[in-house]
Amino acid sequence: MSGAAQAQPVEAQPVEAQTEHRSSVRRRLTPVDRIGLGVLLLFLVVGLSWSKWLPYWGKAWTLSQTSVWDGSPLFEAAGETFSLAGAWDFTLVYFTAVWKALLVALVVAAAIDALVPRDWLLRVMNRRTHTSQSLVGAALSLPSMMCTCCAAPVTAGLRSSGVMRSAALAYWVGNPLLNPAVLIFLALVLPWQYVVTRLVFGILIAVGASAFIGRWVKGRAEVVPEQSLESPRLSSLPVRYLRSLSKFTLILVPEHLALVFVIGLISPWLSGVYGLEAQVGAIAVLIAAVVGTLLVIPTGGEIPIIIALLAAGVGAGVTGALLIVLPALSIPSMVMVGKSLGWRTTTAMGGAVALGGVLSGVVLMLVS
Repeated sequence: MSGAAQAQPVEAQPVEAQTEHRSSVRRRLTPVDRIGLGVLLLFLVVGLSWSKWLPYWGKAWTLSQTSVWDGSPLFEAAGETFSLAGAWDFTLVYFTAVWKALLVALVVAAAIDALVPRDWLLRVMNRRTHTSQSLVGAALSLPSMMCTCCAAPVTAGLRSSGVMRSAALAYWVGNPLLNPAVLIFLALVLPWQYVVTRLVFGILIAVGASAFIGRWVKGRAEVVPEQSLESPRLSSLPVRYLRSLSKFTLILVPEHLALVFVIGLISPWLSGVYGLEAQVGAIAVLIAAVVGTLLVIPTGGEIPIIIALLAAGVGAGVTGALLIVLPALSIPSMVMVGKSLGWRTTTAMGGAVALGGVLSGVVLMLVS
């Protein structure tokens, strides 16, 4: 045998093996780690109280007294014909509704990326099975209650930290579909069948579809980034945080703005479902499911749309499909997470949401 030892081939370990190995060399949280987690918790509590919890409490209280939704469908802002002015009005109305939540999402995403100990985050979210990963992701989505576009930066931050696809997918779609505030709003202004259908299909998509896609859909390799066993210095945290915040803001906000403008530009062609059932029959449910998956709305924006459609005589099939697909995903949201989740994974979730919308419409037609 020669003096230089012959190198042996090294097999790549699956992500589960990587995670298990790292848990065996788990380091204890340092004071700097605890400061990072404390800052994240502060951002979450203050930011969500300001942008979500307190406003939604007031909205729920008002609805409990009036049972009348105060507001018109977002797509009315774009007008009835193709126009740049209508697209700009649509964009302004949309961002007026979501800017607080989007700001909080960017702040939180940067904190996850720069301040949270990566090994701690992965112990929380990267469980042994895809089902348990999706359950954790869906559970963590409940308090944040974001729309799909505002959940996208956080989802991208989770993926950049090594969180597996099933957990990240469940967090992404769980935010809009399982939003407790929206479920309360639905219960106060729409028939009970809509609330139950939303809850059941929300769980099926957020937990079931996320686990299925993570397990069976081939996508971007699950790579857990390496992390030094030494904690970063306290003095480096502000620079790390500002770098991450700049990265998320400069990449995600311009494309979000541009894509929402495009949706506003073409929405007069896409959102006209009045009379669709009379023209094409049951196929209207499929059309509504596909088109609704692409459109963008703020949190709870599906409610005035469904109320207006029901008042115009649109049936439970179309409105039942929109109940799921409108909040769950949108073109801007899918573009914002496409790189981090992988385009095949993102497209698969889009297909799962559209299918869930069709089934939701069928169920509501049967029970209404």
